[in-house]
Amino acid sequence: MKKLITTLFLVLLSNYSQGQESYSLTVKVSDLRNSNGDVLFLLYNKEGSIPDEKIKNYYKKEVGTISMNSSTITFNNIPKGNYAVFILHDENKNGKIDKKFILPIEGIGFSNYQNINLTNRPSFSKASFKIDKNLSKDIKIIYK
Repeated sequence: MKKLITTLFLVLLSNYSQGQESYSLTVKVSDLRNSNGDVLFLLYNKEGSIPDEKIKNYYKKEVGTISMNSSTITFNNIPKGNYAVFILHDENKNGKIDKKFILPIEGIGFSNYQNINLTNRPSFSKASFKIDKNLSKDIKIIYK
């Protein structure tokens, strides 16, 4: 009986592990205006999480170093689902979005966005994409 219970437990555990597939997402940003500071790569997984001006609502965060005005990171162990990416070129390494009036003075970028303005504001639904395999994304940085 003990052997049967152990076998059933191992089968259930194996089935659970197979159902919990995870993937990687490699994110690259190039054409930064300089190689100062770091690049914050933020991954979001729920509606209403972006824009995230206080940088608190993210699912995962990576800090990339800059080489030749580019930076690349990889998020690992991501379950299947919808995600969005926000990037901040944190030139002064203070970990926040610096602004002048209401506009960011450092570069920002979102997945699926080539520009940002009053009529094209970032949202999770517009920036999101499906992860169901290993992916690679290039994100454009926008400077104002």
